[in-house]
Formats: sequence, structure tokens, C-alpha cells
Amino acid sequence: MRLCSKLAALLKKSRLLPFAAASAAVSSSSASAATMQDKTSAASTPLRTKVCIIGSGPAGHTAAIYAARAELKPILFEGFLANDIAAGGQLTTTTDVENFPGFPDGILGLDLTDRFRLQSQRVGTNILTETVTSVDLSTKPFRILSDSTLVLADSVIVATGAVARRLKFPGSETFWNRGISACAVCDGAAPIFRNRPIVVIGGGDSAMEEANFLTKYGSKVYIVHRRDAFRASKIMQKRALENPKIEVVWNSEVVEAYGEGASGPLAGVKVKNVVTGEVSDIKASGLFFAIGHEPATKFLAGQLEQDADGYVVTKAGSTHTSVKGVFAAGDVQDKKYRQAITAAGSGCMAALDAEHYLQEVGTEEE
Repeated sequence: MRLCSKLAALLKKSRLLPFAAASAAVSSSSASAATMQDKTSAASTPLRTKVCIIGSGPAGHTAAIYAARAELKPILFEGFLANDIAAGGQLTTTTDVENFPGFPDGILGLDLTDRFRLQSQRVGTNILTETVTSVDLSTKPFRILSDSTLVLADSVIVATGAVARRLKFPGSETFWNRGISACAVCDGAAPIFRNRPIVVIGGGDSAMEEANFLTKYGSKVYIVHRRDAFRASKIMQKRALENPKIEVVWNSEVVEAYGEGASGPLAGVKVKNVVTGEVSDIKASGLFFAIGHEPATKFLAGQLEQDADGYVVTKAGSTHTSVKGVFAAGDVQDKKYRQAITAAGSGCMAALDAEHYLQEVGTEEE
């Protein structure tokens, strides 16, 4: 009886193996024979589309809506925890969104991205809950590959966004969206920050800009910087240093965030002087990371022109990239504004640029 049970368990396990291999995320350092077989199978039955959209934030879904209404039958890869963020992008990590038109009472970030998705589906977008692992932009049609699907596309819209860099220390995850944020413009006007002290971490232009912006709402803003000089431009430094509501905590780093009780919001941070080792306490209701963003472009493997920070370069006044037929929209090509509404606008531009490109190519072929 025991032997029969073991055989049954082994048989059951063997039946599950192909499914597990097909659904597992695979890194370049641990590719297995099963994974290679999956990719070969995907390549033998590719999906074909006029437009393939990579990304599922406001840029990606706006592009999909416009492309679908133009009867281009787009395929959209929304990702599966790509960059450790749920499908929908950075908006899924925020709470109340109060600066997106059409929602006078505000809307939760996750609810907003759900509406993006529903509208994309309603107009005919084919949404794949998979993460793109590689692309081949050197051949036509373009080849877009996930762990289990190959898409052949006449045009591609890259809308993979950029991830705000965050530091990890005790309390940094606990109080995320409960006082800790990475976007002052998005969250700075929230009631929890008004007339209360706020901490900004960083030393570049973004930190100076966000600190100055937050003085409109906070009673005082502390800039915590681990060095004795800022790397920001002189003009941005001047504005911050001359602002009477800003105090700089030099040669220091935040080592802990704490709250009011077990479930309360952020109440303050522990700051360590990296020179003396002394730890001090700053009472604050807000903590903003302003240490830059990382555009999600690694999967492109350098096939599109990028700037020094890794953002995709687009031609002025358009979403055209260095490869004809490939377009970029949203934060993956925007290091300045980085807002949901500007991302949506550039998604519209990308879809229209792709549609015009396809019309031109069709005319040439005829």
C-alpha cells in the first residue's frame, strides 16, 4: 500500500512538471531544458499583430485604447510582477490619486489601473499577463518574446515605465503609503503631510525640487544627505539652501522609520551621522525618497538609443525612437514630468505615430 502511494505521488508530480516549467519565471543564469522547450514551442506558434504594446500603466493602456479603436488589434504585455510591481505600474503602489481628471473625489491607484485595463479589453485589446524577456528589433516583423509566448509585430510601443529607487531599512516597507512615498508631486498635498514636518532623502536636483515643493504643505522640510555637499546643480542648491523652511542634515542617513503604535502612520525617523556614528531622532509625518528612477529598459539589450540614465531617446515632438517602427511612451522616455496624465498623453501620441507609420509602410508595399 505504501509503495502504491509513492508511485501515485510520483505520477502526479510528473504530470505537474510541464505546467510548472511553462509558468515559472526564468533568469538568464538558470535557464533549463524545460524552459528552452517552452520557448521553442512558443516560437512555433507565434501570435501576429500590427501593434504590440509592452507595459500596462497609463501610457500602455492609452496606446492600446487608441490602437484598438483604429482597428489595429493590439496585443499588450501587461507583465507579471515585472520589476516587482503589479500589472498597472507605479500607480498600483499609490493610495489616493487626486490629480487625474474625471475623479473629483479622487480614486485609489489600483482602482484606476483596473479601469484602464477594463477599457482596453472592452475595445478589443488582447492582454497577456506575461513579462517580456527579450525583443529582436533588427528584423521585420519585430519579435517580442516572453517565457511562453512569441509575438510578431509590425510595430512596437515600449511603455514599461521607470521604477523609483527606494532605500531599505527597518520600517521602510511598513510605512510605505502610510507616510513614506517616492513622489512629492503625487502625494505631497495629502492631508497627512499638511503643516507637519517632512523628510526628503537625496542630494540631486530631484531632491532639491521635491523639498522646495513640499514646503508648500509641510511645516518644515529636512533634507537628509549622506555627504557634506549636494550633487545638484548650483541653481537648485541655492533655492533649497535659501528656503527658510528647509533644513539640511549633512553626512547622515535614515536608518529607521517608526510610527504611532502598531498600525498608526509614520511618526518619525532615526538618522545616523556617518562621520560620528551618532543617531538622532527627527519627528516627521512624511518621508520622501528622491534618489532617482530606473527606467525599465534592460530587456531591450541596447537595441534602442538611450541616454546616460537609461531612458529611451525619442525624437523631439514625437514618440519615434532610433528604430523605425518602434515607439516609446510614458516614464520610460520621460525623466522630467513622470505623471500619470503625461504618460497617458504620450501613450495617445505613440498609438497615433504607430498608426501613421503602418499607413506609410502599407502604401510603400502597395
